[in-house]
Amino acid sequence: MKKQQPLILILTGLALTAILFFFGRTTEPKKPVETTVASATVSNFNIKLFIDSIKTTLTPSQLLYIDKIENGITRGDVPAQQLKSYNSLAAFWKDSISLFEPYAYYIYESTKLDNSEKNLTFAAQLFLERLRGEHDEAKLNWETNTAIELFEKALQLNPDKDELKIGLGSCYIFGKGRNGDPQQTMKGIQELLSVVRKDSTNMKAQFVLGVGGFVSGQHDKAIERFSKVVKAQPGNLEAVAFLADTYAAKGDKENALQWYNISKRLANSPEYNKEVDERIKKLK
Repeated sequence: MKKQQPLILILTGLALTAILFFFGRTTEPKKPVETTVASATVSNFNIKLFIDSIKTTLTPSQLLYIDKIENGITRGDVPAQQLKSYNSLAAFWKDSISLFEPYAYYIYESTKLDNSEKNLTFAAQLFLERLRGEHDEAKLNWETNTAIELFEKALQLNPDKDELKIGLGSCYIFGKGRNGDPQQTMKGIQELLSVVRKDSTNMKAQFVLGVGGFVSGQHDKAIERFSKVVKAQPGNLEAVAFLADTYAAKGDKENALQWYNISKRLANSPEYNKEVDERIKKLK
């Protein structure tokens, strides 16, 4: 039997990443992008090939604009010009085309040149939020590996920052460990444990530890973590939904039903309620 996806990953996970697509126009007019080009169904996602294939759908004026940016570097302060070029390309793909992958790629490239903790963290969080709702396996691998690289670079600059450790651990749990790889999940858990051992009230770390328990089948541990979070944060829909899913996975119908109903009240969404009702039917 196919493993049931956590309810929150199906619904609110997508909602979180959808925010990234509400971009405004700044320069070139938007043109609908054919989502079928550069299919990423293979095991490795090649972002450069993806961008090249997307370019074939752009207007001549859009291509001219990109070409001017890409070939605008002259003698002098080349790194500074390259950084400006990457930022301009990121803005184009974000504002004019509303396409995440090339936007995030150029943010990543500019961040490598800048190498500041602030920008590394921003880029890492950008990829992390995206991968949490990613359903394409090849893109998920690319997003996860890139996020891990960025978090690790940021940690080199600030090794004691808990937020970075939580982010890195989340990459392993939401990304590499999502399909039940215990070794990858454990890497994430170890990062998160280093945070909660120091500060047990860090609910963000407690929550992701709960997710780690869920994806690895350690339901009792997951319930313990999620229960701590919902006690401290009763309005945390994500934690409530995961708690309901975990009780359902464990076979505890009574508690699953209780928490599914609580999640419905918190979400107040017809689409969400429909999905929850389908899960409740399967419990009975």
